[in-house]
Amino acid sequence: MKSGYFLAFRSVWRHPAFKNLIESAIWLYIVSNASHKDKELKFMENPVFVKRSELIFPIRKNASIWKMPYSSMRAFIQRLRRKRMITTRLATINPHRDHKYKSVTIISVVNYDKFQQYDPNGNRIMPTSEQLLSNNTNTYTNISLANGDKSEYKVISEWGHEQIILKDGKKYRKHKWKNIPLELIK
Repeated sequence: MKSGYFLAFRSVWRHPAFKNLIESAIWLYIVSNASHKDKELKFMENPVFVKRSELIFPIRKNASIWKMPYSSMRAFIQRLRRKRMITTRLATINPHRDHKYKSVTIISVVNYDKFQQYDPNGNRIMPTSEQLLSNNTNTYTNISLANGDKSEYKVISEWGHEQIILKDGKKYRKHKWKNIPLELIK
């Protein structure tokens, strides 16, 4: 079963927001389990509505799963909130034998579109990084811009999430996986 994909920078393992590899792994868990569309989920027999980029994240249960004290998990979640990587809200639920509380934490990944591409028309968006993995060694790429212009470009360098593209003797910056107009480099 295909379950989609998400993008993650390799530097996640050394990101200053994380104190150790477990926190980095929890972050990847959060990003990979965030909902890719608005929907209603069940949590302990309770319907819980989550929006795109959100996941149900009971802090005590996750602290137990990740074998860390509740206070450490709570401090980690608060740190992610302070760094504006996530937002949180509480969903009201009925207590259950496995969850005695009347609420559960819902986490929202702030920059979710950096990790998961989405087209509301249902068309698959292929990030440039995935295009490069297709064993195509041609340095000329046919890129369709947001305004519909399709032209030959030469990718001359990459930096982070941007590419430097040469077109008609001029250099442009282009986001690797977002279909937005080119920005001329002066």
